[in-house]
Amino acid sequence: MLWKKKEAAPQDAPPLRTPRKKRWIKILIILLVAVVAAAFILRACISGKETMSAMSESVYRYETVSRRDISQTLSYSGSLEPADSYEVTSLVTGEILDAPFEEGDVLEEGALLYSIDPSDAQTNIDKAELSLEQAQMNYDRALESMENLTVTAPKSGTIVSLDVEVGDDVQAGQQIGTLRDSGTMELTIPFHSADAANISVGDTASVTVDGSFETLTGTVTQVGAVDEALEGGAVARYVTIDVQNPGALSASSTASATINGAACSASGTFAYKAEATITAQASGEVASISAGEGQWVEKGAAIVTLSSTELQNSLRSSEISLEDSKLSLENVQEQLENYQITSPISGTVIKKNYKAGDNLSANSTTAGSLCTIYDLSYLTMTLNVDELDISSIQVGQKVSITADAVEGKAFEGEVTSISVQGTTADGVTTYPVTIRIDETEGLLPGMNVDAQIVVESVSQVLSVPTSAVQRGNRVLVSVDSEAGKAALAAQEQEASNGEPAADSSVPEGYVYAEVTLGLSDDSYIEILDGLAEGDEIAYANSAQDSGMMPEMFGMEGVEVTTVPAGGMSPPDGGPGGGGSVK
Repeated sequence: MLWKKKEAAPQDAPPLRTPRKKRWIKILIILLVAVVAAAFILRACISGKETMSAMSESVYRYETVSRRDISQTLSYSGSLEPADSYEVTSLVTGEILDAPFEEGDVLEEGALLYSIDPSDAQTNIDKAELSLEQAQMNYDRALESMENLTVTAPKSGTIVSLDVEVGDDVQAGQQIGTLRDSGTMELTIPFHSADAANISVGDTASVTVDGSFETLTGTVTQVGAVDEALEGGAVARYVTIDVQNPGALSASSTASATINGAACSASGTFAYKAEATITAQASGEVASISAGEGQWVEKGAAIVTLSSTELQNSLRSSEISLEDSKLSLENVQEQLENYQITSPISGTVIKKNYKAGDNLSANSTTAGSLCTIYDLSYLTMTLNVDELDISSIQVGQKVSITADAVEGKAFEGEVTSISVQGTTADGVTTYPVTIRIDETEGLLPGMNVDAQIVVESVSQVLSVPTSAVQRGNRVLVSVDSEAGKAALAAQEQEASNGEPAADSSVPEGYVYAEVTLGLSDDSYIEILDGLAEGDEIAYANSAQDSGMMPEMFGMEGVEVTTVPAGGMSPPDGGPGGGGSVK
């Protein structure tokens, strides 16, 4: 078709009209564009819905309710210490004569560590022994003086006279009475020397009392060894005869005697066999009288007791001096033991600071230890446990110990003591808990370790991941399970009552069911009620991030609601606390 160039219309001519055919073409084009745009939008919506569905599936993880063991533990850190340690020091000075051990040696308790020259100590012992001897002598004298305050009978007999009363002052050497035994009389008479030569002690004598001519039997107790001249020039020896007093004899009675057929040269006068004066041996005041005149007393029996403050004070002073001397000797003897230093514990020598030949001065004995010994039979550690956790710990609980220095191995410990003396810092109180570790291969004192104390545990209980439990103790469970059917029925009942509909963000085929919770650990929590073994559950996938959802759809500003992984508060009735409970 040929087109002619259109000529310009005259300015005063009326405007040209658009042909009707052209207008319809424009309308058709607009309609076609609208149809294409609508188709594109519809396709995009369908694709977005499929993508959203796929994303919803990727946000959730699915698992079966099963049984497992769950333990609740407290986690703390600390450093290891030996079972016992000792810094050996010296209490004395001097040259070290012997030190028969080296670092690394394993010693028994009581083994010799150091032998130090004891010369100075031995000199002190000699001086202390002399002081003790002198103090003992002084005490014995004072004690003897105190014993002299008791006036006793020098012989057995009857107290003939007693010249003192209670309260009288008596001086040492003063005669205070007379004692006599009148039951036996002594008769001393002369015999011619020739006759006396045939008389022996123990011979029987016939004694005739002058005046009454009474004949008594006596016994020879002594024969004189020296001849004496009698009046008239006769030579004689005196013989002493004991005669039992029938009651009538006195010191003025006289008698003669015949022994072995020989008669005496002259008569003699009777004397009392036992007659003595009672004499005070110390000065003092009469405190008491134990026996009075006319009483019979045995030899050594107390008659009068004196009191003397001066003697009592002297005795006490001597007693104190004696005790002080004994203590001084014991002290220097104990110091001698200090010159032999032995191991206070069984253990391993960690460090040796002095050797034989070194000289210990006053400065060195106070400056530090001679050596260090560790008992490595087991190790201990002390945990400072928070006041919120301390009530969960008991003596005897098992503890799992791990150390970075010993990879891939766990050690078993046991709680041995729990101190009630807490330490408060920044408003938080902690209590020391001591743990003992017996199997220590690979562990050394000073190592930093982690400890997990099993507070409570259950075996083979129904459980789900902790992140599967949402607020209100709810778990997404399959509608095909008994728990899901019951939860779905409850939701339908609520909807029929006009209550809000169930959450539409849950994955298809799942519904929230309420559960009763029990013990939990890092990953799982016990289900006491609400689910059955084998039930299928859904929970947030921790690998997803709700903040990335709009970018994944390629649409900024689109709000996507997901269930956060692990983003729940502690379930009702479940454990909480301080970050230390796992």
